[in-house]
Amino acid sequence: MMNDATLRKIDLNLLLAFSVLMQERNVSRAAERLLLGQPGLSAALKRLRETLDDELFVRVGRGLQPTPRALSIAPAIENALSGIERAIRPPAAFDPKNWHGEFRIGLCDNLESSFFGPLVARLRQLAPNARLTSVAFDRRDAVRLLDEGVFDFSISVHDEPASWHVRAPLFQQASLCIYDGRHLKCAAPLSLKHFANAPHVTVSLEGAISTSVDVALSRLGHRRQVVATVPRFSALPSTLRAIPAIATVPEAIARCMAQLHDLTISEPPFELPADPVTMLYRRVDQADSRSVWFRRLFVEVVKEALEASGCRMGVSTDACCYDPSELAEAV
Repeated sequence: MMNDATLRKIDLNLLLAFSVLMQERNVSRAAERLLLGQPGLSAALKRLRETLDDELFVRVGRGLQPTPRALSIAPAIENALSGIERAIRPPAAFDPKNWHGEFRIGLCDNLESSFFGPLVARLRQLAPNARLTSVAFDRRDAVRLLDEGVFDFSISVHDEPASWHVRAPLFQQASLCIYDGRHLKCAAPLSLKHFANAPHVTVSLEGAISTSVDVALSRLGHRRQVVATVPRFSALPSTLRAIPAIATVPEAIARCMAQLHDLTISEPPFELPADPVTMLYRRVDQADSRSVWFRRLFVEVVKEALEASGCRMGVSTDACCYDPSELAEAV
């Protein structure tokens, strides 16, 4: 077995010279392929012979004949050189039309209601052999699930990321009030009095009642009556159609629910802070062609879906490696 000192004497140039000599069996042709003079190739071959303690090639007529030792090591050297070539070769462009596999995205249910349908529709057009899976998650578990490979990226209001993650801004999520105007006889826009005096329904995965809405109301000297709390936004439409109540929810899901369930939307009668919705993905996926394509597609779908629903927020594209022309070329 070779010791470390012997291995250090064999550099990539020597292995490449050996590989080309095995293919050409001629010093002149091998030197020409390697862009070396014959003296340089001869010197390399001499070093390799001394290191391996074998002639490796013997002259037969005008050509070279590999020795049994050369023939025995040639397959391993070819495999090693091929592996290096594959490692440093520029990544192939992602071809969505011919790709078979799964895209996985982490979405909370309000964003899922707004974007999942349009996203899967676009994927069916551009990547007909792909499957899309939406993974429900708690925002606190986003980092762990991402590191475990549960999804390609998550969309949420993320905390400051770790150094091995990228947090890219998408849009500022404003809030709207939503209610059934047939039950709650209040014209939009709601007044502060109507808002404070009406029953309210909140959404909280943990069952919490107090939110930023209550903080803003208390600063104005008001309180509201929360009559129901649900863990998912999907329960809101049927609840609001059953009782005269108001829910204050993110704008995208409010407009989606209003269109689907004939509900009324209104601006809140006081200012509420907007939440920064971001995309979180692994830094190792930043340049991966498949991941880049999927992130760009998602950003485009979000932009179109928000505009179609009447949302006013702008969508950031720069931080998500977004380039419409490159996406179009991949179609």
